[in-house]
Formats: sequence, structure tokens, C-alpha cells
Amino acid sequence: MQRRHFLQTGSALGAMGLVSGCATMGGGSGPKVVVIGGGYAGATAAKYLRMWSEHKIQVTLVEPNDAFISCPISNLVIGGSKTIAEITTPYDNLTKRHGVTIIKDRVNTIDADKRIVKLAGGTELAYDRLIVSPGVDFMWETLPGMAKADAKDKVMHAWKAGAQTLTLRKQLEAMPDGGVFAMSIPLAPYRCPPGPYERACQVAEYFTKAKPKSKVLILDANDDVTSKGPLFKKAWAERYKGIVEYRGKHRVTDVDAATNTLKFEFNDDIKASVLNVIPEMRAGDIALNAGLATANKRWCEVDFLTFESKAAKNVHVLGDSIQIAPGMPKSGHMANQHGKTCAAAVVALLMGKEVNPMPIYNNTCYSFVSSEDVVHVASVHRYDADKKTMLTVPGSGGVSSAANELEGRYAHAWARNIWADTLA
Repeated sequence: MQRRHFLQTGSALGAMGLVSGCATMGGGSGPKVVVIGGGYAGATAAKYLRMWSEHKIQVTLVEPNDAFISCPISNLVIGGSKTIAEITTPYDNLTKRHGVTIIKDRVNTIDADKRIVKLAGGTELAYDRLIVSPGVDFMWETLPGMAKADAKDKVMHAWKAGAQTLTLRKQLEAMPDGGVFAMSIPLAPYRCPPGPYERACQVAEYFTKAKPKSKVLILDANDDVTSKGPLFKKAWAERYKGIVEYRGKHRVTDVDAATNTLKFEFNDDIKASVLNVIPEMRAGDIALNAGLATANKRWCEVDFLTFESKAAKNVHVLGDSIQIAPGMPKSGHMANQHGKTCAAAVVALLMGKEVNPMPIYNNTCYSFVSSEDVVHVASVHRYDADKKTMLTVPGSGGVSSAANELEGRYAHAWARNIWADTLA
């Protein structure tokens, strides 16, 4: 088995001690790669580009935030069993251990012809290969009321872990017992398919302990629960009976933040004590503005062997911004796999070597139905050369039979491992 083939097959090889690398600090005359975005995909790609090129490739990561805050596990902060500090990891090790240059800034424009990235602060970065991993942004145009003054300060999405996560938690704490927490879920595809249903469980558990007269109302634009449906419904019926109510086919068309009211395509208006509106999503702004979103001007189409954009040469797009393959979720674990596959391909392309002709990705997604009990779904995906896409391997993966505390321990171990694999 070739080295690059082996290293792409697992999401936690670095965390398990099977891969190691020691950074050579300073400059150099090797190829230059710029990575935009320090999430699961971008940070992983930056780290493994340095390791697998034996530090011959110069890597610059452009990221506006001081630290990485994990979206997976962030619902536990909303539920009250975790703190934001516990899901936050600094970027320091990417520089100290791997020699990645980190620039705290935002990207204004990408000039793919000249291979230059222009930053908001005025800096211009030349590159041989560019990796764009901006995550998702929101289609606010579908909710006109959210454009009104202070609407976004009052109604949280909390779908990017950080300040809004903490604000939503404070809103729940301030809500009177007997109030209603209403959460709207957009039509798929969206980041983290089971995430909204996990959040409903976390809020419901908090209510059982602190506000037993309160209700959780799930308003889903989809016909039914999009991931782990039977397991979530079992939790709502048995653990949170009388607290959680699920309504499918409820697509939100507008929000009145002044009165905490949701408006729908076909259903009556609903008013609640606390609104959690998760808007429809698309590729991050920089990908959209650079013309990389070629699928309905929403998602970025890529070559799954290399993640090179179908719209621009020498530009690769990773993570939640891409047009996914069949059965491929927009998840943190999958983004980590994108980062490794792309890093291996870019190293091969820049070093004149063969690109792995059959990358394999795996994914595991844990969902907390309480602060301790967890369910999971897993899958394995392989490249199909004829169809030029990723296909789910028959018989791979699986789903939990029931929620339990042992899986909760596995979930916390998974989080520690993937954070280390991405950032350590």
C-alpha cells in the first residue's frame, strides 16, 4: 500500500500516533499554498500539507478568528452541560509544531488568473495552489424580516459556534417557565443534518431540570426528520414526552423579530418566547463572490480526486461549501476527510507525483439525546472512476440501535481525537 493511500483512509491517524511531523520554521523557496478558512477542512489541510510535503511546501492559513470553536459538541453548551471553553482550541500548534503561517484577516477577493489572494487588511498573497474552505453562509434573502434593524441581534441561528451559541443559552436561561422555544429547520442540504434534532434534545433536557412547564417546538421545512429519525423520535416520545413537539412540512418564509413570530409557506403564524431560526444555507461568501459556486449559484462543484474547483484552475474547495456526493453529509468529520484528501492530492500535484486514484472517506456523526446518552450514524465512501463521484460503500457504517451512555463516552473521545487530528 502506498504511503499516501494509507494516510487518507482514517480521520484520526494523527491523533492515534500513527503519523508524526516536526515543523521546520522560517521561510523557504518551495511551492506556496494559501488556505482560506481554519475550520475542520482548512486547518486539517494546512497541517497535513506541511507534514506530507516534509515541510517543503510553504503554507499560509488566512483565518479571522483567534481560535477554533467546534460546531460538533456546541449544542451541549446550549443545553448547559459544556462550556464554550471546552470546545475551543487555539491555532498555536499549527505554527509551533508544523510551521504554518497564520494571518488573522479576511479575504476580499481571489484573482485566479494571477493566482493572488487580496486580504481586507491590504496584504496580497501569491500562491501556486489555493484551498478555499469558508464553510457556509446564510440565504438571508429568503427571510426579509431578518434584514430589519436589530433582528439578527435578537433571533439567533447559532449555526456557527461562538457568540451566538452563548446568546442562545442566555435567552433560554432568561425565558420564563411555561414559555415556548421554537426552532425552525431549513430544507436539506444544510450543515450537520442531525444537528437541529440534537439541539431540540439538549434544550428539552434543560427544561426538564430548570423549566418543566416549558415546551420545545420543532418546525421542520422537510417532510420528516432528515437523520436518525426513529432514534430522535423515540427520545422525544419517551424522555421528553409532553415537552417536545415535532411538525414537518413547516417552511419558514419570514420572521418578525419584534414580536417573536414565524411566518410559513402554508401554515399559520407561530409566536414563541425564544426563536431559533436556522436559515437556508449556501457556500461561504468568498466562494460565492469568486464564482466558485457553480451548482445553482449555491454550492461549489469539485473533482473528488483532488477537490479542485470545476470553475477555476489551481483552486480547491473543501468542507460544507461543496456540492456533496450522494449520501455524503455536510459534517465536521467529513470536512476533516476532505482536508486530508486534498492535502495529499496537492502535495502530489506540486511534487510531480501521482494523485491517489481511489480516495476513501469515512464519517461518524454522534448526536446527544441527553447530556450523557448518545446515538451515532457512520458511513464509508469510495471514489467511482466511471461516475467521477464518491459512492457509499455497501454494508459500511451503520446506525445505533438505541441511545446509551457508552456511546456518550465514545462521542467525547471522538471529539478529542478529531480536534487533535485537526489542530495538534
